Amino acid sequence: MSQIYQAYLAGHWQTSASNQTITIESPWQHQPLGEIQAVTQAEVDVCIKQAKQAQPAWAALSNSERGAYLNQWADNLLANKAELAETVMNEVGKNAADAEKEIVRTADLIRYTVQEALHMHGESVRGDGFPGGSKNKLGVIERVPLGVVLAISPFNYPVNLAAAKIAPALMAGNAAIFKPATQGAISGIKMIQALAATGLPAGLLSLLTGHGSQIGDYLTEHPDINMISFTGSTQTGKHLSAKSIMVPLVLELGGKDPAIVCSDADLDVTTADIIGGAFSYSGQRCTAVKRVLVSERVADDLVAGLKKQVEALTVGSPADNSKIVPLISEKAADFVQDLIDDALAKGATLVTGNKREGNLIYPTLLDHVTPDMKVAWIEPFGPVLPVIRVESVAEAIKLANQSKFGLQASVFTQDLDKALRIAGGVEAGTIQVNGRPERGPDNFPFLGVKASGMGTQGVHNSILSMSREKLTVINLK
Repeated sequence: MSQIYQAYLAGHWQTSASNQTITIESPWQHQPLGEIQAVTQAEVDVCIKQAKQAQPAWAALSNSERGAYLNQWADNLLANKAELAETVMNEVGKNAADAEKEIVRTADLIRYTVQEALHMHGESVRGDGFPGGSKNKLGVIERVPLGVVLAISPFNYPVNLAAAKIAPALMAGNAAIFKPATQGAISGIKMIQALAATGLPAGLLSLLTGHGSQIGDYLTEHPDINMISFTGSTQTGKHLSAKSIMVPLVLELGGKDPAIVCSDADLDVTTADIIGGAFSYSGQRCTAVKRVLVSERVADDLVAGLKKQVEALTVGSPADNSKIVPLISEKAADFVQDLIDDALAKGATLVTGNKREGNLIYPTLLDHVTPDMKVAWIEPFGPVLPVIRVESVAEAIKLANQSKFGLQASVFTQDLDKALRIAGGVEAGTIQVNGRPERGPDNFPFLGVKASGMGTQGVHNSILSMSREKLTVINLK
């Protein structure tokens, strides 16, 4: 019998009053891993009410006092690293080494969040700094919490991207309501077990699992939610944005990150970065390289190099540290396969790949992809890489910007002036020069434009987004 996991409702682990559970199945073992609670709307109400009541006392603590809980959380995560990593591997199919790296990175992020909050200070402004102002006015500016933060995390980084929301929320003095992705919820539960073990004040944090159709909109429209941080699909992000009226919102959504390869690029460096960027975790990353825009002058050489490295990628079980692992679901694999089939039907060249075993899709490289093919524009979230040949840098920039997405882009050239010109012309939150797209380091800003998101993350910016400025004016007599 599979294990039944409880929800963390207002500081207490308990079974939902719904008496309903959701079975979580491993995407690569194809067997049940456990059951999670299907929480009710009434339980959502109780948790948010308790969070609202617990938040003022938490905000009254010093940063050092709040930080002590979070540092202990990081210690607890590392003490349970092996179990947590195995859970991530089994639940979302991430290979063993990468799953362990996720736990370590999460602990580092939590500790850095504490230090960042400790070093964020208020400021004072004299009134006579503005023409006609009075030196008898002194403005004291401080940051104060927003109240109750709703954190909604995705399946692909079920520990790291959850902690990247919860840790800044707590350090900013907020209470938090955590809604993990259904596939990834067991990993989220074990992460919160490590936080609950610190003795965190009851009611300050809740973990709510359940059907989005039952509690998704109910959470985002709840009048006592004061800020929402969401990572997931663009479609869901747009829906959430429409529902959350007058509530501060940070959205981390999809991408169609291009790698622009100039004729003077170092092809050895370029090839290695594109392969790592495109196929890590089978491409199930918002910052994966999702299309290559390459100068026709070096396209043959680049494709030959990519083919060699794609065919050297290990394929199979996450437990064997395979680079290419089964996708999160059969539905996800069907979606990727449809993009491959459409491209081939419209004349793309299959360089290598296009082999499938259930939800395991072998790494696929497509050449001579043209703008009429779906794979040129749609985010696959899978191990398929389309190569689009261009005649000029201007054409590459145009194709890059025609996408509705704008998360990251890579530029490969040995001419720094050219790299900066291209970076200035591409519409994206981050431009990587001679490197693959990726999130972090976590002290860097992380953001997307257009359909890739709204607001800025990264530890410092996340704390800012989960707090607000408050001005107190002292009138000196």
